[in-house]
Amino acid sequence: MRVLLSTYGTRGDVEPLVALAVRLRELGAQVRVCAPPDKVFAELLARVGVELVAVGKPMGTLAEPSTESATSERGTELAEQFSTVAAAAEGCDVLLATGLAHFSSRSAAEKLGIPYVYVTFCPFMLRSPHQAPPALLAGQSFPAEVTDNLALWDLHTRTVNALYGGALNAHRASVGLPPVDDVQDFIFTGRPWLASDPVLGPWRETRELDVVHTGAWILPDERPLADDLLAFLDAGAPPVFVGFGSARDVPADIARVSVEAIRAHGRRAIVGRGWAELARIDDRDDCFVVGEVNQQALFGRVAAVVHHGGAGTTTRAAQAGAPQVVVPQAVDQPYWAGRVAALGIGAAHDGSTPTTESLSAALATALGTETLARAGAVADSIRTDGAAVAAKLLLDTVS
Repeated sequence: MRVLLSTYGTRGDVEPLVALAVRLRELGAQVRVCAPPDKVFAELLARVGVELVAVGKPMGTLAEPSTESATSERGTELAEQFSTVAAAAEGCDVLLATGLAHFSSRSAAEKLGIPYVYVTFCPFMLRSPHQAPPALLAGQSFPAEVTDNLALWDLHTRTVNALYGGALNAHRASVGLPPVDDVQDFIFTGRPWLASDPVLGPWRETRELDVVHTGAWILPDERPLADDLLAFLDAGAPPVFVGFGSARDVPADIARVSVEAIRAHGRRAIVGRGWAELARIDDRDDCFVVGEVNQQALFGRVAAVVHHGGAGTTTRAAQAGAPQVVVPQAVDQPYWAGRVAALGIGAAHDGSTPTTESLSAALATALGTETLARAGAVADSIRTDGAAVAAKLLLDTVS
């Protein structure tokens, strides 16, 4: 069995596919992954011995699309990935895609006549009467007078069609494929997969979609922590970690605000550099900066995790039993902030631009004994078999 996994996105889109690739190989499948050519992704795939087929531009160099550029730049750019994905899928028995790989990947699978599956890592992305749709672009809002969720999803669908329908259908015509009437349905298919933890990201059944909920795809990380980091951890009480992962457009003073808020609670800080290139704010010895690190090991040794609310970071912190403060920046991150607060395993910061005072107040909640106990209880319920479940299901689907 030959499988192509395709994504175009950040670490939160790539790492779960690597977890799935590992499980598929354990079942005897041959696997390759289409992903952006960022160095961090190449190293991640090399670490587990999975072939990378580089597609598109590095994600670390892309700016978020504006309303004006979304159609002409992002839509065309994604459609141009078709030739790479189609070539990689030659001879494969199934193609599974996630992130922003939907345009090129589904068209490639259709052209080659092979089964296709689309996966999302957040329930928030799927049409449902129980929730409003996400904003597609920064600053986008829906009419205040429209309150029915399905009516909002209809507006969302029209926006998606207007932004991407022309570029998608122009490309499909160029490769001999018929036009698409509903881009939203084309992206998610009638039977999307949802790879989120059932406790952290539950799905309420709906007549709108036949959703396959596999559980989160978690890649076990056995890398040891660096000696200097271990020395810092051992030198005092558990510190607070702050990092914003693949988010680049973060408040300019987020490192200063975060470290000052952590110090206000008498805690030391570990700062994750991330794509925003966060750094030390002074020379005091109560702060340590890390780059690429085993978060599964690190989060088990910190007092709390302050982060942007990516699905992967939220799941890893929950798995480690670390209380969280989520400062959501975009897309699905407000959803994860809300889930953290609703579960009582941390605090959701109100807005994307914290002050020292507002972040300190959120940390007070996260560092409380009740939150710590609740985080420990939820950690025991986090499933770790999602990738294994999905791998078997994918091969069974083809068979």
